[in-house]
Amino acid sequence: MKSADKGPHPSFDAWNAGLGAAASAIGSRGFPDALAAALRLLTAFQMMNGFLYSPAGRAFDLYNEKIVAERSIIVDRYLAGAYVLDPFYDAVRGDSTERMIVMRELAPDDFLHTEYYRRHYATTEIGDEIGFVLKLENGFAGVLSLSRTGAAPVFAEDELERLRSAAPIVCALAARHWFHAPGLSLDIKNAAPAARIEHPLLTRRELEIVTLILKGHSNLSLAAVLSLSPNTVKVHRRQIYSKLSISSQAELFRLFLA
Repeated sequence: MKSADKGPHPSFDAWNAGLGAAASAIGSRGFPDALAAALRLLTAFQMMNGFLYSPAGRAFDLYNEKIVAERSIIVDRYLAGAYVLDPFYDAVRGDSTERMIVMRELAPDDFLHTEYYRRHYATTEIGDEIGFVLKLENGFAGVLSLSRTGAAPVFAEDELERLRSAAPIVCALAARHWFHAPGLSLDIKNAAPAARIEHPLLTRRELEIVTLILKGHSNLSLAAVLSLSPNTVKVHRRQIYSKLSISSQAELFRLFLA
């Protein structure tokens, strides 16, 4: 995928004015638009949205107000359980430190060939995505994402560097705005349990392998992650498909997450 040409750096005055406007809008409905306007001084993007993750591993809507046409895919299906395959979800579950994360740096080696990628990214034409990790109330973590869609090129290295440099202030402002979201808007006691990859015919090891396959790990990557030989992984994979009477990853996805 071709990367974008180097864009101009924003003027110091314009950037400070943008940050000031965002800071002044904290706590109001105008904050997301003000923050997006400031971030567009650093680089172009077509979509800003976000999700929230509980300490128990559940996912909730953080900010998806501008998504309309593709909401059933980007938001509804995601929250229904597909989030367990999201590299951002894995990254935040492992480390909720405030920082910027890049999808293509986190995704497993076979991610572009997964059913999850086909349904979530290819269908919605999201071509590249970065996220700002937010530390919120009650141990919740949020990820506020910026996405390039359609024919837009992926984020260039100089653009990623500008966004990384801005991450501390972006995370601080966004975390201040959304900090109380878990306590104010979520009925944690009555929330649905975290999505899991489960099946009564499969062993714990086989379920672990299924999860990694669905996330986009090739046989070689599976072998490295699980400290197994590639041949052992192939045997496990054949046994799993045989037990489930399926022959493709698309069928595997439909069985667990459709």
